[in-house]
Amino acid sequence: MFPNYDGGVISLPAIIKGLKSACVRAGVVTQDGKAKYTGMHAFRHFYASWSINRVKDGGCELPPKVVQERLGHANISMTLDTYGHLFPRGDDSAILDAAEGMILG
Repeated sequence: MFPNYDGGVISLPAIIKGLKSACVRAGVVTQDGKAKYTGMHAFRHFYASWSINRVKDGGCELPPKVVQERLGHANISMTLDTYGHLFPRGDDSAILDAAEGMILG
């Protein structure tokens, strides 16, 4: 899954070290400044977030049922309980656009 330049694979400790470093550089940290995510499960959460995020924000904007199926959750309630806060509401795009304009503009 993570090949190196020599045709082998990158060791798990090296992957975790890179993940921690990326989290810190991206500002995804705990209150004490350490990486918030320190394990391979973070990649699953990233995939779920990317699947849910709006297309205009670089995501796939998939509906909850498709995300549920891709993550292998037994039921939709698990998907929505875990990731429901990430799904844009049908009526909030104007609010999000206005907030984005305030940040960028």
